[in-house]
Amino acid sequence: MPKSKASSRPSKKHPGAPGVVILGPGQMGLVCAAVLSNQDAAAGPNARPLNVSLWGHSIDEAGPLAQTRRSPRLEGFVLSDDVHVFSREDEPAMSGAELIISAIPVQFIRDTWKRIAPNISPRAGIVSVAKGIENTTLLRPTQIITEVLRQTGRDDPDKPARAIGTLSGPTIAVELARCLPAAMIAASDDHDFAKRVQAVFSTSWLRVYTNSDLLGVELAGAVKNVIAIAAGIVDGLQAGNNAKSALLARGLAEIARLGLAMGASPETFFGVAGVGDLATSCFSPEGRNRSCGEALGKGATLEDFLSQTPHVVEGVATARSVVDLAKKYRVEMPIAQAVHAVLFEGVDPIEAIGKLMSREPKAERVR
Repeated sequence: MPKSKASSRPSKKHPGAPGVVILGPGQMGLVCAAVLSNQDAAAGPNARPLNVSLWGHSIDEAGPLAQTRRSPRLEGFVLSDDVHVFSREDEPAMSGAELIISAIPVQFIRDTWKRIAPNISPRAGIVSVAKGIENTTLLRPTQIITEVLRQTGRDDPDKPARAIGTLSGPTIAVELARCLPAAMIAASDDHDFAKRVQAVFSTSWLRVYTNSDLLGVELAGAVKNVIAIAAGIVDGLQAGNNAKSALLARGLAEIARLGLAMGASPETFFGVAGVGDLATSCFSPEGRNRSCGEALGKGATLEDFLSQTPHVVEGVATARSVVDLAKKYRVEMPIAQAVHAVLFEGVDPIEAIGKLMSREPKAERVR
């Protein structure tokens, strides 16, 4: 298929409207494209049309989506003809974008941003929707992007920092694609940028709150994926909702303890980006991390599950990073340790649950 095919279908343009580029046509990338290309009156009196583009890393990825407007990653979803789909880094849409949404799985963020960095405008704000922690560096998504832009000379560390933030919360993509009511958090160290992201993403069915605790929001989104794998294991073992609800509560305590040790705000973990996202991930049948854990609880191997799913299961790689962070900050995280043992140490799920239940009795501690 020739390269021109990836952008051969004309898309509707709004003269003078801000350009937005979404990196990655996975489930969240597709949903973000849908939200931003179909703004409604509930977005507020200051809402304005956007020129939305979606970048795929290769012609094989972007080409079929550009032609059919459909993706096997999100069944039943149809991408608006208003969204321009492309795969070249030097496309004018990339260099002209005022806002870039990074929907790249965490372990691939660094290589992707090294590739596109030379084509990014120094004025473009960046929003990450990925949830995870990079292995070896233990950096969060926004930290990885910031580091790459500085290493490549695209951003000068001696000048004012580029606006960057995250959009997080209970975001099962199949529900967002159906425009079911949802809430998210726009977090950034730059309050004005968080407000800007809030305004851009708000619709009649999607309520967006702002939060200044970028560290806490990103950490909550990452670690909850690991806890969701544990919840899935409980499901696979048919241990019951009593066990899973207890696991959710103790998992939240682990997330909060790590967050506090790293300097996050405690309130973050008891809000939409914390307990809200954790509950959805642990109970939704569509949650990929929970589904991975359920398969393991039923006896599947990790290799078999990952080879059969079309999705990246962020919690698997992040489990390594979370255990490393727990060691670094001297935080007790027995559930995360148990997940790591099942994933990478050959421990049977039943044995892992047994060890959790047989730990020394103690008073409940939430933080």
